[in-house]
Amino acid sequence: MAVNVPGLVALMVFYIVILGIGIWASRKSKKVEKTCAGAKSEVAIVGGRNINVLVGVFTMTATWVGGGYIMGTAEAVYSPSRGLIWAFGPPAYFINFVLGGLFFAKPMRSKRYVTMLDPFQHRYGNMFTVTLLIPALISDILWVACILAALGGTMSIILGLSSAISIVISAAVSIIYTLLGGLYSVAYTDIIQLSFLFVSLWLCIPFLILSPAVTDISHTIHLNQTIGNSWLGELKLEDAGKWADEMLLLALGGLAYQALYQRILSAASSAQAQVTCFAAAGTVFIMGIPSVVIGAVAASADWNQTAYGLPPPFERGEAGKILPLALHYLTPTWLSVLGIGAVAAAVMSSMDSVLLSSASMFTQNIYKTTLRKQASELELQRVIRVSVLLVGLAGSGLAFGGDSVFALWLVSGDLLYCVVLPQLVCVLHLRCANIYGAISGYVVGLLLRGLSGEQLLGIPPLLLYPGWRVEDGVIVQYFPFRTLAMLSCVICIISVSWLVDRGFCHKLIPQSWDLLGVFEEKKEAEREQVPDPRAEKNCILNTKL
Repeated sequence: MAVNVPGLVALMVFYIVILGIGIWASRKSKKVEKTCAGAKSEVAIVGGRNINVLVGVFTMTATWVGGGYIMGTAEAVYSPSRGLIWAFGPPAYFINFVLGGLFFAKPMRSKRYVTMLDPFQHRYGNMFTVTLLIPALISDILWVACILAALGGTMSIILGLSSAISIVISAAVSIIYTLLGGLYSVAYTDIIQLSFLFVSLWLCIPFLILSPAVTDISHTIHLNQTIGNSWLGELKLEDAGKWADEMLLLALGGLAYQALYQRILSAASSAQAQVTCFAAAGTVFIMGIPSVVIGAVAASADWNQTAYGLPPPFERGEAGKILPLALHYLTPTWLSVLGIGAVAAAVMSSMDSVLLSSASMFTQNIYKTTLRKQASELELQRVIRVSVLLVGLAGSGLAFGGDSVFALWLVSGDLLYCVVLPQLVCVLHLRCANIYGAISGYVVGLLLRGLSGEQLLGIPPLLLYPGWRVEDGVIVQYFPFRTLAMLSCVICIISVSWLVDRGFCHKLIPQSWDLLGVFEEKKEAEREQVPDPRAEKNCILNTKL
């Protein structure tokens, strides 16, 4: 395929503008560092805690509205085996932000934490915090791979550019401005990226709907003869477990992302953090509507009337690229170029946030508190930059092999949902939780999830749940196994914490068995809080005298 030179030039101009805004924001970040009384590394991580509501809503929405969101939603609506009812993104992310504002924003922001791992470090110590960083880091790398794979597929179709080159260029631009300015660069570039994404996709909708090759989508809501199914989709009783599992994965799993708390903790107050979450719930839902329409249009199109021809994309295994395919073959050339810009904007707005999120957790919770307690602020800033680079390279490497954007999108939040979310709920809202329960829950959640297998990563299931099927020679679980792992983790944390607490407090377990010193520290804290009766008596006598 010949390279679309005008489109490539337009995209390069867009990248230069984004890079310029990132550099401008990095200068603003340096000014804040000079006037900020706190640590300079915290300016890069939480923006000096003075990000206003409008910027906060833009950057929070842009983080979630990435390549996986817009392309994965279109893919789900288009795919004959799924349809609109399986397009979880818009409703799931709406629920995610509402729950974040109601139950997580206030306890996190009011205690002035710097990262999502801070509450674990304060209660459980450094070693357990390291174990929680591992699933968070894996999820972030998979998320980067997901959004870069989405961009690579889009550019190869519309611009005729190699996927590998597209991935490398986009990753390089995101890494550079994230390195320069931290959260300030991320937040201010997000404003431009989200605005461009919104305008571009909505501008494409009328042209798609009015294309001569497209049947009125209201007529194909029930059945489309071309793909043999409706774009509305169908939810059978035997599929209900898988549907609920994937919906809950996206709706609740997002509550365990550092990228969410980075924006919550950058707000000026707890109330502002909550308002940001509630506002973002509405905007993220609206941003998903164009993808739904594009998926429905693609399902209603007669591809034989386009230059693409037959068989349709699904039969060629290109359902994951349906959004760029629809833009390329069903809209004018100049508009498809805007579409590629929209996908590029979505990719960079998510990628920069993910890069900074992993770098923040490693620097604040591992390097600063465990590896180098005496590290200077300059050294910490350098560690953040190196971490951003390494995560970007790891995610970019995985992006070359991603076929289904929707599948990568789901897997990226898998470990967070099964392992980290239960831990976060318990550490924030349950005083009874202790490290013995946390370790037990971690092992149980990780073990159950691992034994269930993962098709995308080529891991066969060793634990088969009711309703499993063999599809294309691969075992597929239709039982809500992720949710089972998550709930088992929660139950294990609570029950083990309670049993161990009762055992030590009632001396059913010898004090010498408290290897982690949890209950020895608890007793010392209680002794410090209980006043000495003799001191109180002397105080009363002195008062009378």
